[in-house]
Amino acid sequence: MATTLEAQHQSAETMSAPSEPLSQWQLVWRRFKKHRLGLASGYVIAFLVFLVVFADFLSPYYYGMHHRRLDFAPPTLIHFWDEKGTFSFQPFIYGIVAAKRDPITNLKVYGEDTSKKYPICFFCAGDPYRFLGLFPTNMHLFGTGEDSTSPGQIFLFGTDDFGRDLFSRTLIGGRVSISIGPLVLMVSLFLAVLFGGISGYYGGFVDLFLQRIIEILQAFPGLPLLIALGYVVHRLGLSPLMVFLGLVSILSLLGWGGLARILRGLILSLREQEFSLAAKAMGASDLRIIFRHLLPNTITVIIVTSTLAIPGLILTEAALSFLGLGISDPMTSWGQLLNVLQQQNIVNVFRFWPWLMIPGFFIIVAVLAFNFLGDALRDAFDPFSQQGR
Repeated sequence: MATTLEAQHQSAETMSAPSEPLSQWQLVWRRFKKHRLGLASGYVIAFLVFLVVFADFLSPYYYGMHHRRLDFAPPTLIHFWDEKGTFSFQPFIYGIVAAKRDPITNLKVYGEDTSKKYPICFFCAGDPYRFLGLFPTNMHLFGTGEDSTSPGQIFLFGTDDFGRDLFSRTLIGGRVSISIGPLVLMVSLFLAVLFGGISGYYGGFVDLFLQRIIEILQAFPGLPLLIALGYVVHRLGLSPLMVFLGLVSILSLLGWGGLARILRGLILSLREQEFSLAAKAMGASDLRIIFRHLLPNTITVIIVTSTLAIPGLILTEAALSFLGLGISDPMTSWGQLLNVLQQQNIVNVFRFWPWLMIPGFFIIVAVLAFNFLGDALRDAFDPFSQQGR
């Protein structure tokens, strides 16, 4: 009996003991986990990043490899049962043959040559590449091990008008489409933090001068200016890498003004708070006050705004590349892969080659995932949000 009373007493003391308070980031993470759609979107984004980082290994071919006999080939069927009904644990494909041309459309009609099986091997040798851009290798996750002249080719997403594997090009193209957002934000955030912080802290003539510059930048029509600048960059005859860097620079220089004005308004309010005045009274320099005391209090706004800005950047790059004014061969992106709609009759694409629209599906998934993630972060950082409770 005494033991029972002692255990109850210890349990009561444990329940009455004050728990350690959670930090702000712990509270944000707890609220974020309750937003299931945002959490799932985070996993989707992580999966897309994994695909594009290891795209060379995950792809069965080098993304620029041409199979000219197999232009507009449909996605390859993977088999486990042969024509006799025999089951095989190792998946295989049949050879791709252009059986004939349609007498009405004059387009190739592809079929399967069931006389020979081509087993799908894993961790097999293929086209050479540099793993993570550093280590030369020719190891691929899967493939058939056949040379480019063999009919035993595997095209999970079919091929484009030059016979290039669309699966490999989609994974590689994701590198540009996904990375362009963070790269542009890095430059835009630097400019926004620098000029927004200075404008909000000093006020007066400095604030007036910087805000007029921002207003002039925001007065230009966005899309027409981007199209004109993209045309100029292409007319200079620069390499695809320089075109990509030029596109990043253009989007960065045109996109920092909005965030700078938001930060300027926040710092105008924060500079009058007690902690800021106390730091100034203790002799802290202006730069220390801005970067050590004021800007850390705007980090939540920066995170949420940046996350919500990435979808717009992805769509902007896709639009420019679709119009032929963005990324160009030999580089590729999801928008550039959709440029085939400009070159071919769009009705024919939907009717005969619908697999060419697969990169557009990746754009939709990425944009929705970043939007949902941004909404979840906004609710998580807002202590008064109903979703975060």
